Amino acid sequence: MEHDVMLPVAVRTDLALEAHDQARAALGEPVPGVTTDTQQEDGITVTRVTVTDEAGARAIGKRPGTYVTLEVPGLRQQDTPLRQRVAERLARELEGFFDRLGLGPQSSVLVIGLGNAQVTPDALGPLVVENLLVTRHLFELAPEQVARGYRPVSALAPGVLGKTGIETSDIVLALCHHVKPDAVIVIDALAARALERVNTTIQIADTGIQPGSGVGNKRKPLDREALGVPVLAIGVPTVVDAATIAYDAIDYVLAHLRAQLAEARENRPARRLVPGARRYAPDPRRIRAVRAERDPEVEASLFGAVGALSPEEKRALIAEVLQPLGQNLIVTPKEVDAFVGGMANILATGLNMALHEAVDGTNAAAYTF
Repeated sequence: MEHDVMLPVAVRTDLALEAHDQARAALGEPVPGVTTDTQQEDGITVTRVTVTDEAGARAIGKRPGTYVTLEVPGLRQQDTPLRQRVAERLARELEGFFDRLGLGPQSSVLVIGLGNAQVTPDALGPLVVENLLVTRHLFELAPEQVARGYRPVSALAPGVLGKTGIETSDIVLALCHHVKPDAVIVIDALAARALERVNTTIQIADTGIQPGSGVGNKRKPLDREALGVPVLAIGVPTVVDAATIAYDAIDYVLAHLRAQLAEARENRPARRLVPGARRYAPDPRRIRAVRAERDPEVEASLFGAVGALSPEEKRALIAEVLQPLGQNLIVTPKEVDAFVGGMANILATGLNMALHEAVDGTNAAAYTF
């Protein structure tokens, strides 16, 4: 079915992986200046997005550099062995970034936990800082007492502009002038454009970070240009916007109805469409598979002009309707307390292992709570 609807895409995401997927879907071909590589490892999907030039940067809206994304849907099941494997994989990825940046075992590192500790979805950075093994004071005051296998690490959660009256980048720049770290690692909560990535995904980037960009509240960037040293950014998406939730709901309903039609064509008894009916329980795997195989013709017959829109046009239409009403809210799951605490523990464990050679999978738990 032909349609003439052309809408600007309004998407809130801090993830390079999602930005690349969006650009590729719009182009219908590989994005120039961007390369990707994906690996699967025991419940962990690792995707490496490399933006090689300015053309790629413009195409996906991300600066040239390397973005590594760890997707772990199983983290929502509070799987302790899986969390340990994720922390170890995070540590290996961080060590790879350290090598590429030329950081040795004794290079000093400053870790900054961005966010508001009083707002749970934004408290990831401060929680990670609380669990870090900090050692710079020991190197300064009692270097002879420091065992082999540790490096100078300092950390701070500087709060947010609304509470301090000072731009976070200005605070960190002043710290860098005094502490003189060889590198800065910034931890922050992110925004995603897919519900399944909330609290299940970790992104590492060597391009620094612009706090608040994913929720439309951009602050001064924290990057090599601003601070004068390499900056690694680690983030976990903890929120999505209401337009994303509405889009996903519509898309899942469409997928469910298409699955119903497919079952009818196969002469199989279809599950009832009445909520609360005993046989109303769609198979999640089938729904996801059908959703991935979009059929514009069937969707148009079910939902009219809206069904005929492309995924990006649906997103933009929903955002266009909600934004003027002030209803494109930033939303987080009700279990966010447990999720953020668990993710903070994973990040702190991975950081402790990557920063200190003496910390590994056998003793990392002793340094966190």
